Amino acid sequence: MSRDVVKDSWAALRQHTAARIALGRSGVSLPTQALLEFGAAQAEARDAVQAVLDVAALEDELARRGILAGGTAALRVHSAAVDRNHYLRRPDLGRRLDAASRERVSQERASAPPDLVLVIGDGLSATAVARHAPALLEALLPRLPDLVLGPLVIAIQARVALGDEIGELLGAAQVAVLIGERPGLSSPDSLGVYLTHVPRVGRTDAERNCLSNIRPEGLAPPEAAHRLELLIRGARRTGVSGVALKDESDTGMLGPIA
Repeated sequence: MSRDVVKDSWAALRQHTAARIALGRSGVSLPTQALLEFGAAQAEARDAVQAVLDVAALEDELARRGILAGGTAALRVHSAAVDRNHYLRRPDLGRRLDAASRERVSQERASAPPDLVLVIGDGLSATAVARHAPALLEALLPRLPDLVLGPLVIAIQARVALGDEIGELLGAAQVAVLIGERPGLSSPDSLGVYLTHVPRVGRTDAERNCLSNIRPEGLAPPEAAHRLELLIRGARRTGVSGVALKDESDTGMLGPIA
């Protein structure tokens, strides 16, 4: 470090957090190294927002892990946002299916409605989806042998609420949307999961349960799978999700908020 750079007295704390603390200073400015690292992190976050999900590669990884077996393909759908620019500028379009996808999903409706539909959406970080969604599903599915699952859906230009329409069209009791979260400057690959009981168009965020920051450096996929299973079973037992369903995964129990 240059002798012109003044170290911060809290520098030892940096080993305990990814937050940008105790960076030191050079005069009244940040040291060059800290400034370059910040710029690189910002560029990585922007790249994650603009990244296009490689659906074929994702399906190959899901098949490799046994999630898509026997040559089965995922049900591919697209939101009403025709491209990334529309998606970013018009969040409402990302919450509804385009006409072709609506028809495709409707044709998949079975006579026996599924207990759960799993939707993988690119969201605001396709990077997160590609890196962590397969591992989460691999850890989750063995925990749910008694549930009837609907078709695995991969959604492009997707917002969380897109799962409501998909779940409603399939007659699902629940929908869980695995989606790339808005990148941060230390987490461009953060995956989120949103669970909604009795999905239908018009559900609010207060009616969903969210698990956030799923990645090895945050909530590891096996732990996320454990928490998601408890939420799924808690919602089935109580008939509610969202603020009325309290996450007590550290105790192994879930129940409605009194």
